[in-house]
Amino acid sequence: MTSGQAASTSLKLTEILIQEKLLNQEQLSKALEAQKNNPDQTIDSLLIKSGAISDKDMVMALSRILNLPLATRDSELLVPEREQNLQALLSEEFCRKNYVLPLYRHANALKIALADPTNVILLDNLRLMTSCYIQKVVASHADIEYAIGLLYGQGGSQLKTVVDASYNKEKGEIAVKKESDSKLTLDNIVASAEKAPVINLTDLLILQAVKDRASDIHIEPFEDHISIRFRIDGVLYDIPPPDKSMMLPLVSRLKIISKMDISEKRLPQDGSFSAIIEGRDIDFRVSTIPTVHGEKMVLRILDKRATSMSLESLGMSKEELIRFRKHVNKPYGLVLVTGPTGSGKTTTLYSIINELKGSEKNITTIEDPVEYMISGINQVNVKASIGLTFAAGLRAFLRQDPDIMLVGETRDLETAQICVRAALTGHMVFSTIHTNDAPSTVNRLVDIGVEPFFVGSSLLMIIAQRLVRKLCEKCKTAYKPNLAQLPPNFKITADKIYLAKGCEKCGKTGYAGRLPIFEILYMTDEIQEMIVRRTTSIEIRATAIKNGMRTLEDSGIQKVNEGLTSLDEVLRLTMAGGY
Repeated sequence: MTSGQAASTSLKLTEILIQEKLLNQEQLSKALEAQKNNPDQTIDSLLIKSGAISDKDMVMALSRILNLPLATRDSELLVPEREQNLQALLSEEFCRKNYVLPLYRHANALKIALADPTNVILLDNLRLMTSCYIQKVVASHADIEYAIGLLYGQGGSQLKTVVDASYNKEKGEIAVKKESDSKLTLDNIVASAEKAPVINLTDLLILQAVKDRASDIHIEPFEDHISIRFRIDGVLYDIPPPDKSMMLPLVSRLKIISKMDISEKRLPQDGSFSAIIEGRDIDFRVSTIPTVHGEKMVLRILDKRATSMSLESLGMSKEELIRFRKHVNKPYGLVLVTGPTGSGKTTTLYSIINELKGSEKNITTIEDPVEYMISGINQVNVKASIGLTFAAGLRAFLRQDPDIMLVGETRDLETAQICVRAALTGHMVFSTIHTNDAPSTVNRLVDIGVEPFFVGSSLLMIIAQRLVRKLCEKCKTAYKPNLAQLPPNFKITADKIYLAKGCEKCGKTGYAGRLPIFEILYMTDEIQEMIVRRTTSIEIRATAIKNGMRTLEDSGIQKVNEGLTSLDEVLRLTMAGGY
C-alpha cells in the first residue's frame, strides 16, 4: 500500500467512524489540526491518543474497511501456535515495539496480527525478517500485548531473564556486591540500586503486576531466599524470585523512587510514587517493616481506571439500590462500612461520595492516605507526625461549614465521638471500622467508649462487605451440588451452579475479577431501642434478619445462583474467613 493509499484508508476510516457515531466532526478537526504539528503520525493514531475513540472501536473499523479478520483476546484467532517455534522468527522486543504477533506458519505463509495493518514499512520489514508471505489479521494494542505474553512467557519468565542477565556467567554469581548489609555503605547501596539489572528487575516486576491485575506486591526476605508474591483477586500467588543477593538493591531502588529513607532499616516506613503504565496513571503506596531477615516491602497498586466509582457498579439488586440511595442521600446521620483489609470498603465510600458530590454541597474527606483523587472534593491526608490525626482533621472540618464528611477509619474513642456528634448536629458522616459483620459494629462503638444512646441516635446504616472472586466466563463449569452437605441457610435455587476450572485466559485460576457481597443493617426504631438497652449483637442480628436483613451468606449465595461466583468461594469468605 502506498502512502497515498494509506491516507485514503484513513480518510475512509474517519468517514465510517462519523457515520456510526463513534466520532464527531469536532474531534476529527482537532486531530487534523494536531497532525499539522505531527506530520509523521496518522489520523487514526492521533484520534486514539486524544481519547476521541477507543483502540477497540478503531480496530473494528479497520477490519471492516480493509476486509481483514478481526482477532480478539477471547477469539481463537489470537492464539499463537506454540509448537511452531514462532519465537525464533521475531524477537519479543520487536513484537512489543511494533505491536505485531506471529500466529501460524504454513509453508512460506505467515499469519500475523497487527494493530496497524496499513504500515507499509513494517510489512516490508516483516517479509524480509521472516522470508514469508504475510497474511494479516487486525487486533487491538492491548490484545496483542496480552497474546505476546502467552507466546513469549510473562511474569516469572521475564523476571527470570533479567535475573539471569545479572549473573556472572563464569562465576555463577550475581553481579551486585555480596557484602553483608552491615558492611555496605550508603553510597554502595545507592550505587547498587542504580545498576541496570536492578532497574530492569524493578520495572518488570511493576509492569507484570499491573498486567496481571494485581492489587499488591509482596517482597519478603527469608534466611536463604526471597519471596515475591502478587495478590490477584484477593489471593496471593508466588512468582519466581531472583537470588537473595538482589533483595537489598531491589528494596533500595523501590525506597529511592518512593522518597523513603534508604538508610533507615530499623523502623517501619511509608512512601508512594506514580507511574504511567500502558497509558494509565497508576499510584503505588509503599510500606516497609523490619523483620529478622531484612525489610519486608508491600506495594499497594491503585489504578483508578480499573475501579468504577458508581453505585450501580456495586452489584446490588434494583430494590436494594433504591433503599440504599434513599439512606445515603439523607441530610444527616452516620454511615459505617465494615470489613477486613482489602474488602473494598474505600471503593464503596468513594462510589457514594462520587454520587453525592455537586456544587451545592461542601464535601471534605480525611484519609490515610488519599487513595484516589475525586474532582470537586476536598481531600486531606493524615499526617500524624505533625499532629494532623483523624480527630484533629474532623475538628477542623466542623469549622469549614461542611455538608458531608468522610473519615478514612474510625480507630479510637475521640474520632468516634466527633463522628457521632457531627451526625447528631446536622452533618452526613461516612467512615469505616473493622468488625466481622454489621451487628457487631454497634458493640464495637460501645466497647471503645461511645454511649449507647448516641450510637443509636446517630447511626443510619451499617454496611458489612466482602469481595468474592468472579468466575471466568470462558472456563466455568456447571454442576449440581449435593444439597445435603450444605449449611441449612445456603439456599441453592438455580438448576445448576458453577465451579472454577481454569484456562489460559484466567491464568489457570478459574476466576477473573471480584465483586462485592453485602450485609446492610438499616436502623429502625426497634433496633435503636435495642442498642440503648445494650442488647447483644446476636439479638440485634436475629431481629434484623426477621425484619428482612440479608446476611453476607445470603448475598453470596445469590451470586452463586446467578452463576457469578462459586460455592467454594462464598464458603471460603463467609465461613472460613479471608479476604
